[in-house]
Amino acid sequence: MAYANPPLLFLTSLLLTISIGYCQTSFRPDALVLPVRKDASTLQYVTMINQRTPLVPLNLVLHLGGQFLWVDCDNNYMSSSYRPVRCRSAQCSLARSTACGDCFNGPRPGCNNNTCGVNPDNPFTRTATGGELAEDVVSVRSTDGVNPGQLATVPRFLFSCAPTFLLTGLARGTTGLAGLGRARIGVPSLFSAAFSFRRKFAVCLPSATASNGVVFFGDGPYRLLGGIPNFDAGALLIYTPLIINPVSTASASSQGEPSTEYFIRVNSVRINNNAVPINGTLLTIDAEGNGGTKISTVNPYTLLETSIYRAFTAAYIREAAGRNISRVAGVAPFDVCFSSENVGSTRVGPAVPYIDLVLQGQNAIWTITGSNSMVSVNDDVLCLGFLDGGVNPRTAIVIGGYQLQDNLLQFDLAANRLGFSATLLGRQTTCANFNFTSNASR
Repeated sequence: MAYANPPLLFLTSLLLTISIGYCQTSFRPDALVLPVRKDASTLQYVTMINQRTPLVPLNLVLHLGGQFLWVDCDNNYMSSSYRPVRCRSAQCSLARSTACGDCFNGPRPGCNNNTCGVNPDNPFTRTATGGELAEDVVSVRSTDGVNPGQLATVPRFLFSCAPTFLLTGLARGTTGLAGLGRARIGVPSLFSAAFSFRRKFAVCLPSATASNGVVFFGDGPYRLLGGIPNFDAGALLIYTPLIINPVSTASASSQGEPSTEYFIRVNSVRINNNAVPINGTLLTIDAEGNGGTKISTVNPYTLLETSIYRAFTAAYIREAAGRNISRVAGVAPFDVCFSSENVGSTRVGPAVPYIDLVLQGQNAIWTITGSNSMVSVNDDVLCLGFLDGGVNPRTAIVIGGYQLQDNLLQFDLAANRLGFSATLLGRQTTCANFNFTSNASR
């Protein structure tokens, strides 16, 4: 499909109101809930939504900073409620798109004339392509923060079609990607607009492949089963500002477009309360969008710019040696590994040096314990789950999925802040302890 670029349309409050209205529906839950699982082969995180008429369950890879929802429309997309978004429409403006295209192999989902174009991308292969912006029914479970409730339906949910080849590198059985980024057509913003709740969502990723974690849209409570009755994990949250990177980090973007990913300010890094020597300029985002720290579900382990990585691992090895923990040969992809012989076990993982990310804000210290720092590669070897991100990477620190597991993270887009709990293991629960037994019939 070919897309032309007419002059940029300026968004107004009225236009936003009209376009958001396309999402609205009669039942207004206070919050929504989705399951999320860890794929054993790719280490990607996969969620499930219902889309189309009749409803079809779709497995989608979760992309925390993704721009929007996209699905493969080439392979047997059938729905009586599918609507392509027309050029120069309110919905097209909401997507900040100026692309207009025709397709002569249709009409069919993903191939229609006079349609608005966007750029779905695959962050795992760094591939992007043109895709038709469209609307269709989406249905997910409501929640009271304790259990799932009745289905909540958005009759005209904005998403992008994509060709089948864009699925390359995604977990087997998935048909697209659920983008939870800052964009106005990102999944959190569309749910918020449809049901008139705050632009806020929370992610709690599972550490095991056999159990589901949970994603909440809207406000809490976030009740998890475990050793503490009626435990609301939201009570643990510590807050730090979210920072906007002024330059897009997507595989394809327009000039002047900001990133839809989530950045935070790391002021310093400590191991066992000892500061790691880091070039502070790497921790800030420059005018070209380089540097800083982002949170990512694309990278399975945290990436550190080379000079940070060298200082960090040297300090960690030194602190481990002080505990009589012996270093052994690396096991790919990890360079720094240790014998488990002298490593005890605690409620929060292996008894190894703690890592503190000292963030912007009062008492905003994100402590990473052994459960999120050490990867057990076999019965005898533990490896430090941090990787060398290379010289001059786009982002100096990328906090990866392993470091997020069994932590509750709340992204408040309205207040522009991140709430983080650190590990839930110390509170005798995990991200797999949301009770997915439905209360819809009660």
